[in-house]
Amino acid sequence: MDTMWIVLLIALAILGAPLFAIFGAAAMLLFGALPDTSITGTANDVFSEKFADSPLLVTIPLFTFAGYVLAESGTPNRLVKMSRAWLGWMPGGLAMVCLVASAFFTTFTGGSGITIVAIGGLLYPALIADKYEENFSLGLVTTGGSLGLLFPPSVPMIIYGVVAGIMIEKLFLAGLIPGIITVAALGVYSATTGIKNKMPRTKFDRKEAFKALWETKWEALLPIALLGGMYSGLLRIHEAAAFTAIYTLVIEVWVYKDVSFRGDLPRIIRESMTLVGAILAILATAIGFTAFLIQARVPMVILEAMEGFISSQVMFLIALNVFLIGVGMLMDIFSAIVVVVPLIVPIALKFGVDPYHLGIVFLLNLEIGYMTPPVGLNLFISSFRFNKPITQLYRSVLPFIGLLGLALIIVTYIPALSTWLPSLVETNAVELGAPDDSFDDDGAFDLDSLEGDDEGFDLDALEGDGDELDLDALEGDGDELDLDALEGDDDELDLDALEDDPPE
Repeated sequence: MDTMWIVLLIALAILGAPLFAIFGAAAMLLFGALPDTSITGTANDVFSEKFADSPLLVTIPLFTFAGYVLAESGTPNRLVKMSRAWLGWMPGGLAMVCLVASAFFTTFTGGSGITIVAIGGLLYPALIADKYEENFSLGLVTTGGSLGLLFPPSVPMIIYGVVAGIMIEKLFLAGLIPGIITVAALGVYSATTGIKNKMPRTKFDRKEAFKALWETKWEALLPIALLGGMYSGLLRIHEAAAFTAIYTLVIEVWVYKDVSFRGDLPRIIRESMTLVGAILAILATAIGFTAFLIQARVPMVILEAMEGFISSQVMFLIALNVFLIGVGMLMDIFSAIVVVVPLIVPIALKFGVDPYHLGIVFLLNLEIGYMTPPVGLNLFISSFRFNKPITQLYRSVLPFIGLLGLALIIVTYIPALSTWLPSLVETNAVELGAPDDSFDDDGAFDLDSLEGDDEGFDLDALEGDGDELDLDALEGDGDELDLDALEGDDDELDLDALEDDPPE
């Protein structure tokens, strides 16, 4: 690519050109520089295989819409009231309320700033009224804006799973324990602050607590129904997304009647889909950019360079954490996932890092990057929302960043925290592997590549005219292929036998 174009793209990025435009232009120029490469054909392959045909992408607008509906309804007030009734008696009780409520909302909004506006805008004045220090209160609501990224149904987790080619359901499970650890770390700090400064507490009233819980029952049932449906096998991830959107719409419009069907709903749809459109535009162009990086074997070049000075998994994870926090500061989370994940996944696998553990480490780093000076996105959102100098926000978040950094160290170097729950779940969901995964490293044929887009092995192509499995078609004229050898003791077809010894 001509140097002039490189300089022009960098200049446009500095001047504030939309990120999707930068990615798209870079992808076109890079592919155009490759010999014997058709940009049109490449774009068609990239978007059909990696983007347009993915059944999981429908979850993004559905979950985002649900988050916007909840934010525009009375849910923030009910959630805060319920959390305060149950947690207000604890040291730093109101701060605990802020953490729990923020984590709940961020799961649906992806750390887009809605949480800071909806929950932070509600609780920041309350924290100040209860005599919490201003810097502590600002740091708390700013940090809370990204606190729920590791809890289902986090949109960034869905996008990560699509890009990395791993099961979304298992990734949700992988994030539960690390997510609890991050909330607990900030909870301990909040409790310590409450005790030190003798913050006021509310006396626990069982009657009021259950009354508040009853008022919030429909929102409280949502995560239970969502997780129960997915892990019981009743709902797949895209079905769970549709259920969440419909459920949220019904309870807020017709049960609570907080959202007007004619007055509020068109505006909510417009605003939520504007965000979704921005996400999809970034994803589409970033996928094109990463396709070039992969085709140009950039991950392999990086791996070869790293092997010169990184010799162990621990050293790789240290370097990865430093790199990803920088990425989280400079890029929005959706662009970071699409651009960076294809680069680091093959490298991480070479160093023996579990793919689900890698996903949690990746997202936790970006969660910290959201609030890391000087350019963490949440810092600017809080500065604008609460009309405070950005330098004050820098000071206010430092203790919280330190605690999240400690949580990151624990999660990074104790992989079992991320891998234990996924290991307990057996699922037939299809993992979205790369197109060149048809053969293992040893040359053996990988039957996973034969699976369809939904569940299980797709034998439709082998069926006869009567929709019965016609195995005779697989045998040669002399019955060279003995299918009896593939049957198990119970006379069921054992396809694993095909994977053992590849033919020479």
